[in-house]
Amino acid sequence: MTPAPVALMTCMRNEGIHLLEWLAYHRVTGFGPIVVCTNDCEDGSDRLLDLLARHGAVDHLPNPVPPGASPQDAGIRRAHRHLEDSPALWLGHLDSDEFLNLAPGATPVADLAARAGAAHAVALPWRFFGDNGHATWPRETLRAFTACETAPHPATVKFKSLYRFRDFGHASEHQPCDPRIPAPVAVNAAGEALAPDTLLGPPRARYHPADLALKGGAQVNHYATRSTDVLLLKNGRGLGTGEGHAKYRLNGTWHRQANRNDCQDRSILRRWPEVEAELARLRALPGMGEAEADCRAWFYDRAAALTPDRIRELTKGAA
Repeated sequence: MTPAPVALMTCMRNEGIHLLEWLAYHRVTGFGPIVVCTNDCEDGSDRLLDLLARHGAVDHLPNPVPPGASPQDAGIRRAHRHLEDSPALWLGHLDSDEFLNLAPGATPVADLAARAGAAHAVALPWRFFGDNGHATWPRETLRAFTACETAPHPATVKFKSLYRFRDFGHASEHQPCDPRIPAPVAVNAAGEALAPDTLLGPPRARYHPADLALKGGAQVNHYATRSTDVLLLKNGRGLGTGEGHAKYRLNGTWHRQANRNDCQDRSILRRWPEVEAELARLRALPGMGEAEADCRAWFYDRAAALTPDRIRELTKGAA
């Protein structure tokens, strides 16, 4: 029997330089439909997504939000409504700097859903990947950023989720919430049950017990910093939660936590030839080359404005 589709959603703003690689990778690993919600784009990524949508590669949902509101909250609600009549049973939420890596190196996401059995959510732990010494954007993520933390620590690790979205009224970017069933079950990637109350109450960024939730052979490669210029330009984009964004400061607390270059993990590259082929196919679509080039030009124009004075402003301790 053919497994039900596993959907993926994300909220993006000014992520055009990352979009095609992220999309190609997750298409290769079996996600679909893939829903991208955008708001207030200045880099042309909304045009890029409209072209992709015309060719059936993605579902693009404009996601206008009032000033100060949360694009993530609004986008998740839009995606849930959009997918209600789709054949998909499961939904994952991954940002443009997050790539789901299933051992032994990007196995099909349908396998993860199958291992979950009758459960309602699967815990997917973050693993931080660092800047690999790149000060400027090397025009790709997966092959350029292979340095990472040795292993996520149970005391501090955060998670993303794969979940049966119709069983929940809503979700945060980390975890589903407002269950429509009395006792939703969460499991790790091996299908082992986690704490019975982990999906009750307000949404959190952690599953419990964390040491068990880490097991099972799945991780979200979290390329939270990428190169220095990519990190600093996040200050202009803001946070998807609608909150302030002072965390994107060189050598600040968050940067030191996320910029981990302790060891190497190249396991996600086992399917790189397939990803590269899908990237080439997407870039060959009519109008795609010009649209992606516009996104790159926008990025490079703003990166060029990162003068030494501006960088000092975005460094911890600057006045």
